[in-house]
Amino acid sequence: MALKTHGRYDYHPLRGRKPYAWPNGARLAVYLGLNLEHFAFGEGLGAELAPGGPQPDVLNHAWRDYGNRIGAWRLLDLFEELAMPSSVLVNSALYEHAPGLVAAFGARGDEIVAHGRSNSERQGILDETQEAILIREATQTLASHAGLAPKGWLSPWISQSHATPDLLQEAGYEYLLDWCMDDQPVWFRTRKGRILAIPYPQELNDIPAILARKMQADAFADMIVDNFDEMLVQATEAPLVMGVALHAYIVGQPFRLRHLRRALRHIAAHRERIFITTSGAISRHVRALPEGIVPGSVG
Repeated sequence: MALKTHGRYDYHPLRGRKPYAWPNGARLAVYLGLNLEHFAFGEGLGAELAPGGPQPDVLNHAWRDYGNRIGAWRLLDLFEELAMPSSVLVNSALYEHAPGLVAAFGARGDEIVAHGRSNSERQGILDETQEAILIREATQTLASHAGLAPKGWLSPWISQSHATPDLLQEAGYEYLLDWCMDDQPVWFRTRKGRILAIPYPQELNDIPAILARKMQADAFADMIVDNFDEMLVQATEAPLVMGVALHAYIVGQPFRLRHLRRALRHIAAHRERIFITTSGAISRHVRALPEGIVPGSVG
């Protein structure tokens, strides 16, 4: 019996793929994906520090808003201290709530990646017309404030419909971050062309690690260090991508920030051997490779 498939990519194991390198001959590309999110008050979805009570859920709403008021600014200072760029995954609603926050990251040259309108909603439950409207509204807001349209997309809650890659490609997006099935970029088929999938972590991600698995801050930092050290070894065989997914209301808390600083300092100390970058720069590098190098390439 043939199982139903998404049809977006074929099976290509890492072993046996054609080799390439990152800029300056680096074998490991590392990027920080910082989620800057805004939530509706008294309705919709949202991560929880404690089990939510009846709406309005003041405790959890205020905890999430701490990230935009305090945590994100501390992370900005940390990234500056270590001279590390970031890919900032932005809910378009944040431009109304805290425009100066997004502008501060943009001013240091960080990439602005589209992250829907708000993490109070899932786009995957919408019909195709309404999902296209969501993508268009988020894109237009980011483009009007940042001065150029975003090239990358991360769906709120990693929520996709069957048509999401098609709609993103048709809206002009060059890459998406929703799929965590590989350690290299992979081309996806869409109904009108193709779009690149850049690895985005669901293991090195503070929400599943800290909120779901209840890991302590030191253990999460150790996980980042261990993953980096092992990927540095594995990358001698094939070029790899390591992302670190962060949320300002979680790792922006002082006791977690101290351990995150330790982990990122460890990575930064190897900057001569690796490609510390953004998801967009990874996409541009891969898109410039000859056809047939990247899984899913034509030719």
